[in-house]
Amino acid sequence: MRLFHNYHYIASMLLFCIGLYTVIVRRNIIKKLIGLNIMETSVFLFLISLGYLDGGIAPIGIGGADPSRMVNPLPQALILTGIVVAVSVTALALALVILLYRQYGTLDVDRLFRDEETGGEEGEEKGETA
Repeated sequence: MRLFHNYHYIASMLLFCIGLYTVIVRRNIIKKLIGLNIMETSVFLFLISLGYLDGGIAPIGIGGADPSRMVNPLPQALILTGIVVAVSVTALALALVILLYRQYGTLDVDRLFRDEETGGEEGEEKGETA
């Protein structure tokens, strides 16, 4: 069946849906970050799958090599760059989450918005005592 031939596309789509569900439903900021990382990973899997060639060979110009069987190295190089950027953004986001927790004492999005609407008096008192 053609459906099982493209299983990597289905896997990346399912991973993206799981990550999106986590970002939308969960209230904890760290869980939302994990969902974003799952979504990033699914995009990486999808883009690498686009460059996949069944029975492909390394793109090295060897005498007599068939160019139609060579794998495109560009998606792999771009995904390596994307992974570095994703790790950097995740590290920055986690540092900001630590600062949010120190300031407000919670990582619940609803409580953070509630504190902001009330003027953040509770968060400022916790920040001064910490």
